This record gives sequence, structure tokens and C-alpha cells, in this order.
Amino acid sequence: MTDFILNPGHIETESMRIIRAGLTRPWLVDEFPVVERLIHTSGDPSLEQAIAIHPQAIACGLKALMEGANVITDVEMVRAGIAKEKLKSLGGTVQSFLNAPGVPEQAKEWGITRSMTAFRMHPESLRGSIVAIGNAPTALLEVLRLAENPETCPALVIGIPVGFVGAKESKDLLWARQSLPSITVLGTRGGSPLAATVVNALIYTALKQLVL
Repeated sequence: MTDFILNPGHIETESMRIIRAGLTRPWLVDEFPVVERLIHTSGDPSLEQAIAIHPQAIACGLKALMEGANVITDVEMVRAGIAKEKLKSLGGTVQSFLNAPGVPEQAKEWGITRSMTAFRMHPESLRGSIVAIGNAPTALLEVLRLAENPETCPALVIGIPVGFVGAKESKDLLWARQSLPSITVLGTRGGSPLAATVVNALIYTALKQLVL
């Protein structure tokens, strides 16, 4: 029978060692936590080739977190996966407006998705925040529209919607907007766990830097 590592700490350490040893791209030191966590969460080393990190993304994300920025998510699943207590210790909270009062009715009136409507109805929440999109391409499109206005522009957009209708295209648009710091996984792959894991990687990095 195969000998399994049973100690949780040893499992994580060995996982990260395997991932780091298999990386093929010249990542910067401050990008490693995000890249490693994305690969670890997906269980897919080939995901490395699709990861795109804006040159200012890590610095902008860490600065925002250390200043108490909130994290705004498109769906509850992303919100559920974020380390809320750790974020709270930095002064921030996690918010999702998908189930806010009036969103379903307004979405029906406007003829657009609820996730898109949720951001459109709460534009003021975006300013200086970290936006994490893990499910809805339409939400990412709305964030890109709102980000054109300095009054509703986030500090960082983590845009990793998943799917075959609009996901790839919305992420291509995000990555083309080089004036906006972003982290994404290009193509059709993505999902709420990946969006949440990027946020958590940044949260833990920020906490470590505060200790140093």
C-alpha cells in the first residue's frame, strides 16, 4: 500500500514544493503565492500557461488590503471561500449584492443578469475595492464599464469567470485594459474557487508583510 502523508502541514508544504518545481514561466517573487494557489486549487499544472497577472496587480492589491479595502464578489460562492476573519483583521469585509433588495426586480426590468444588475445598483462600493469575479462574465463586463469612472474604479479586479458563453471574451477585454490592474485566467477555465483563492493569497501575503 502506498504511504500517504497525513500531516496537514506536511501535505501543503509538499504540494507547494511540487508545484514550484514544475513551474515553467519566469514569475516574480511576489507573484508566486497567487500562481501556486491557483494551481493548487485547480489541481492542474497546465493552468500556469493561462494565468495573467498585471505588473501592478500584486502591489495594488496588497496596498488596498492594508488600507482596509473591502472585497466585492459577484456570487455568494466566491464570498464563502474568502478568509473573512483574516480580511477583517486588515479592516475589510466581503460583500456580495447579488441577493440585495430590488436586484431581481431591477434585473428583470433592465433585461440583464442579476449579477450585472447587482454591480450596476451599487457602483459606489467599487471605488478602491478589490473586485473578485468567479462566475458571471456579465458582472465582469459591468465592472469594466464602471471602472472607466475614477469614482467607481476598483483598486484591483480579479476576473476569473468560467464557462463557454462570454467568459473568455470578458477576460480578454479585462486583460486588454492595461490601465486597470487585474489578475485573470485566460480562456474558458475559471470559477469561484479560483477567484477566492487569489483573494486569500493576497490576504495572507498582506498579513505576513504587516508582521515583518
